[in-house]
Amino acid sequence: MTLQDGVSLIPLIVTLLAAAAAAGFLAGLFGIGGGAIFVPVLYQTFESLGVSHLVSMHLAVGSSIAIIVPTSLRSLHSHLKRDVVDTALLRQWIIAVPLGAVAGAFLASIASSAELRAIFAVLAFTLGLKMLIGRLSIQLGEDLPGGIGRSLAGFVIGVLSALMGIGGGVLNNTFMTLYGRPIHQAVATSAGVGALIAVPGLLAYVIGGWGDAALPPYSLGFVNLFAVAVVAPASILAVPLGASLAHKLSRRQLELGFGCFLLTVAIRFAWSLL
Repeated sequence: MTLQDGVSLIPLIVTLLAAAAAAGFLAGLFGIGGGAIFVPVLYQTFESLGVSHLVSMHLAVGSSIAIIVPTSLRSLHSHLKRDVVDTALLRQWIIAVPLGAVAGAFLASIASSAELRAIFAVLAFTLGLKMLIGRLSIQLGEDLPGGIGRSLAGFVIGVLSALMGIGGGVLNNTFMTLYGRPIHQAVATSAGVGALIAVPGLLAYVIGGWGDAALPPYSLGFVNLFAVAVVAPASILAVPLGASLAHKLSRRQLELGFGCFLLTVAIRFAWSLL
């Protein structure tokens, strides 16, 4: 991946724009932040452009976290104005979730590319199955657990989300609804969880990859600034196209579609390990 001259930037920009458009469309279609989509798209893009196999997955996850920062903050601001966010839970998670995100990013920085792809494959497969199953009929309690239980859950959500490069929406939605919270409140609160994960996670991925000799140009640790600068705005522009199609489909059809997508991604990463 050579980025030093203007000519070599052309195929990179074209590839990233196409990848961003696809990711943004799918994010709008499935109504999610896009992290689970950005990671496989960015990984495939970096691989096709000749980025070292040693850091291509780390760059994909770190860059995905960077893209989530502005979108999660904007989404949180929007939900706060509607007064549907569980701000009490976010205050209780002000330490646990960021700490988990930093721990997850640290684990990712010391993991090999194969190990990181294996982790993503397992988690994507698990989340994909959850989507195919649909809403869980079981309920673990009438309300969220106490302080220790909430902190532990927040820490785990932070760790797993940072390892996958996602904002934690699916994980937090599952946690809150299992304890009887309305799905609308869970979705709104997830925007705040995404901010608690993305900001410290971004810093941790920058520090974790600092000075790695295998990184391509324009990389700040495990975050490729060029990819983020191209993908973030292009994907945002493509989101309304996916969202318009989403309104023509039922919630169950969207869950099945996203579940199949995640299972496909899991198989793709599992295949790359063979």
